[in-house]
Amino acid sequence: MNIQVSPLAESRLNAMLGDRPGYFKLFYDTDGCGCDGTAVLLIVNEPDSDDIRIESDSLPFLINKQQQIYFEPYLRLQSENSFPSYRLSSDSMIYGNHVKAHDLRDIADTSPQPLSWFVR
Repeated sequence: MNIQVSPLAESRLNAMLGDRPGYFKLFYDTDGCGCDGTAVLLIVNEPDSDDIRIESDSLPFLINKQQQIYFEPYLRLQSENSFPSYRLSSDSMIYGNHVKAHDLRDIADTSPQPLSWFVR
């Protein structure tokens, strides 16, 4: 896979990384979205064992190898000054005009909380 990132999107994503290391993980989220699913960018500390790299000119992108089926091999990530989200597209499809980036680096360092819906 390959992702082409516009200069503005690259600048905004670099600002989110700051001085801390991290990876941008492309994720197809289907939990609680009320639809078939939506693309999101997660900032994670390190790759999971099933993650593979997405080729990019300057930013470190990952995707779970099982989630590749949701995306075409060549993607574009763009941004506009007036919107806090990104546009993810390919030559034949728009995956989202409001793709959000969520920084999970601090969350990953905390202990997991029990799920409220889990019945014991």
